[in-house]
Amino acid sequence: MNNDRVYDAHAGIGPDADEDFEPVVSDRGWVVRIIDQSGASEGDTVEEVKDFQDLMHANAFARAYVRDSIERCRVGGAAGREVIEAWFSFGEDAEVVDAGDDGWKSANELDDFAANIATPMERDWRALDPRRLVEDDEPEEL
Repeated sequence: MNNDRVYDAHAGIGPDADEDFEPVVSDRGWVVRIIDQSGASEGDTVEEVKDFQDLMHANAFARAYVRDSIERCRVGGAAGREVIEAWFSFGEDAEVVDAGDDGWKSANELDDFAANIATPMERDWRALDPRRLVEDDEPEEL
């Protein structure tokens, strides 16, 4: 894969948007880190999902992943603070590695997520997972 990156200055990312902008992007694209809120796993990182070709795709995946995690923590019609407390105890957070202020942050939407039940589409992180977007002629890595 070519290590050169195309950035979108209109979205506020890239060299034309900020002269000091130097993202650290893996050779395989943007990376989303999945974080265990319960502290059950060592270092709290459950996995890193690679191969996002642009920041918008990585942000959308992180948002849907957290949205689904919050819904899995919603018990019997719970809302608001109860859902957030359950999520911090048992859920998983997601962050776009090295995206800085341009990366999606769960803290910005937690209250809204807890107050409103998600639609199936809002929760469908699997449709955005780059590991599922492998071309038919490419062998899948196991």
